[in-house]
Amino acid sequence: MRLTRREFLKLCSASAIGMGISQLFIPEVVEALEEAARGKPPVIWIQGAGDSGCSVSLLNTCHPSIAEVLLKIISLHYHPTLMASAGDLAVLYLDVISKKAKRNFFLVVEGAIPTGAEGRFCTIGARNGRHITLLEAVRDLGAKSKAVIALGTCATHGGIPSAKPNPTEARSVKEVIEGIPIINIPGCPSHPDWFVGTLVHVLLFGIPDLDNELRPKIFFSDTVHQNCSNYSYFNNGEFAKKFGDKGCLIQLGCKGAITNSDCPLRRWNSRVSWCVESGAPCIGCCSPGFPDLVSPLYTAIPEKLWPERESALV
Repeated sequence: MRLTRREFLKLCSASAIGMGISQLFIPEVVEALEEAARGKPPVIWIQGAGDSGCSVSLLNTCHPSIAEVLLKIISLHYHPTLMASAGDLAVLYLDVISKKAKRNFFLVVEGAIPTGAEGRFCTIGARNGRHITLLEAVRDLGAKSKAVIALGTCATHGGIPSAKPNPTEARSVKEVIEGIPIINIPGCPSHPDWFVGTLVHVLLFGIPDLDNELRPKIFFSDTVHQNCSNYSYFNNGEFAKKFGDKGCLIQLGCKGAITNSDCPLRRWNSRVSWCVESGAPCIGCCSPGFPDLVSPLYTAIPEKLWPERESALV
């Protein structure tokens, strides 16, 4: 295999990439992935309480293209939004592939899992005249899988569906299953590089180093604030008073100081821009407490949570 783990981590690390994984996946890397993924490991993707935003985000991945990801690197056997089959045929195939590939497929869960009313707030199909709840599917498929990838903040921490008053009692993946390796990739939506990069690491080297929130450290070690383009404004005490002003946006509700992600360096939409660069504060969508603990979105976090200014450390 041409690509070592050290080389891959360097490629993924926000301090080295500058242009994002999706801009650097040259053909040689894709070839290495094909070699690692020989046999195309099956992926079953199920969706719960959410808006399919992470699926849309993944479809926008550039290099490798989504076609290369789906046709060369993985074998996506089940995805409610992308597949042509539906109804009984889809459920039958889901049963067949989960049994045939037991302990050899990856389960991707997008969206929160409603647990109220025994999970009946969210069903994904029917079997023998009985509804299959998402809660039941996550537990059953998770127990048969090699690992579970919770994609997007709804799946990793409950997200918007679990916000107060949470009438459906929506929960995160890690709250409803146990005993199976779980990798959390938050974001509303999640960046395609985070998913592709994590999946590549799993295929080439196994599960990456995870933090206390089960997030890959290669993408979620630093806070947004640490790499923000407005960092110098913060250290100089220059704060925007209204949107459109130059200066740090922390007084306008920026949650970058309490949010871990490499958005400032990776950027979005083929590296066109990201939230703060477009003039909006970071709303903390990758934070475990999103949205309740970072609301109101455009109100400043308490000053006791502000990071120290470098000038104060001299």
